[in-house]
Amino acid sequence: MAKHTHRIHRSGWLRAAVMGANDGIVSTASLIMGVAAAGMASQQILLTGVAGLVAGAMSMAAGEYVSVSSQADTEKADLDLERRELARDPVYELQEMTNIYIERGLDAELAREVARQLTDFDALGAHARDELGISPTSQPRPAVAALTSAVTFSVGAALPLSLVLFVSAQSLLWVMAIASLVFLAILGALAAHVGGASKMRAALRVTFWSALAMALTSLVGSLFGVDVAG
Repeated sequence: MAKHTHRIHRSGWLRAAVMGANDGIVSTASLIMGVAAAGMASQQILLTGVAGLVAGAMSMAAGEYVSVSSQADTEKADLDLERRELARDPVYELQEMTNIYIERGLDAELAREVARQLTDFDALGAHARDELGISPTSQPRPAVAALTSAVTFSVGAALPLSLVLFVSAQSLLWVMAIASLVFLAILGALAAHVGGASKMRAALRVTFWSALAMALTSLVGSLFGVDVAG
């Protein structure tokens, strides 16, 4: 019998990694395209891009840490509440679990037996999983999410930033746009491969929305450059 490999356990770090790398590419490329459209020199563009990389990485790390910590705090509060309820009224909690399994398709007798055995084995774990939807595979880890986001943002941002070193300011706008979309398509396909999803669909989704973001930023930069010149 063939063994199946599931990928759900990757969802936590994969989400943070993809979001970090995607934001790194999009925000840095958009920033560079905006200032390039405004007529800045290559050295100024490079310094602006480096500043955007550092600020973005720190912002991503802080945002992920706070967000995932809030999720962890909420889950902990729910588990503490459930622990107190199990101690206060175990009969009601057993019936609650029985009803959950009945709603999922088991007959009443089997549902009660399953609820009883799972309660005897690990009551809090059973309620966490089946009543609250809290699973060990998706347990929030703030430090891991923060570090993953910061590192992947930096890696993503370094890709468009490196182009500034090799492309003239006059040609940078279009080279940056095309190269960044290629980077994003590869990122989308790679993330889909790791997660077992459709590579084409993921690549198209990422490139479409990212192209829209970069186009709007470039337009703003261009308008800003016209205003300054005037």
